Amino acid sequence: MADKILKEFPGVQKNISLKDHTTFKIGGPAKYFFVAKNKEDLIKAVETAKKYKLPVFILGGGSNLLVSDKGFNGLVIKVDALDVEFREDGANVGSGVSSTRLAYLSAEKGLSGLEWAAGLPGNIGGAIYGNAQAFGTKICDAIESVQAVNLKTLEIENFSKEQCLFSLKSSIFKKNKNLVIVSANLVFKKDISEQIKNKIKEFLEYRRSKHPIDLPSAGSVFVNPEKKIINKKLLEKFPELKEYNEKGVIPAGYLISKCGLAGKKVGGAQISEKHCNFIVNLGSAKAKDILALIKLAKAKVKKLFNISLEVEIQLVGF
Repeated sequence: MADKILKEFPGVQKNISLKDHTTFKIGGPAKYFFVAKNKEDLIKAVETAKKYKLPVFILGGGSNLLVSDKGFNGLVIKVDALDVEFREDGANVGSGVSSTRLAYLSAEKGLSGLEWAAGLPGNIGGAIYGNAQAFGTKICDAIESVQAVNLKTLEIENFSKEQCLFSLKSSIFKKNKNLVIVSANLVFKKDISEQIKNKIKEFLEYRRSKHPIDLPSAGSVFVNPEKKIINKKLLEKFPELKEYNEKGVIPAGYLISKCGLAGKKVGGAQISEKHCNFIVNLGSAKAKDILALIKLAKAKVKKLFNISLEVEIQLVGF
């Protein structure tokens, strides 16, 4: 079968290490691997996978992702649509465009709205998929519409902002794995280019000082719980919780740090001392090490705060 696929569909590669395609730098091999440069490539790849009854995984920028040490026994399709077409007040963007690159390109055009996304490790498709957010702004704030391929029908579908069903770190694309984002229409505000660049600089400096960007990670591991603590003993012991109660959101990193897990290591993985909602790869981490730390953090936070942390990163091949 392998020779037939390779001959029938040029560009398909075999036994490609997925750690080279994830920001965690972790993961075994993909049995087959293909880079789709546009929606036509994507549709052809899915048709081929269906023909040979291969499971499919759609890969974007590789952030917010943990791949099994065993890899993926099917076809991994990396969507790498990189087109960017600017309008007076926005842009049509391929899903494979880096969030950081688009923030800078927009700044050059005097278009504001993505300053907060500079420094994010993934691409625009992944940001939309998980409704990425930072510094009080979400990607959905800039969305006008999203175009996606339906893997069942292989048709292109257009979604208005409302139809995307954006919520906390989620969207219709995260809930329905048959919908693969290929492009999006974004709307920005006009501003002075230099001022936009200064905002980008401020956000990048904050990330450098607060986030462990010098080591491989998948970004935030857990969703910040939209909870309120009413336990009086906890409120007395951790006075910061009163402020978080007012906001209605508690940083997951705060909860993990208060459980004494900052710097905790398992194998080659570590809960970052800089920001406890990051698990970093010290250089030799395996997927099982990451999972062990995730399990530990969830158990400790549940025991101390009675809060069940929700994992934000996607698990593949387990």
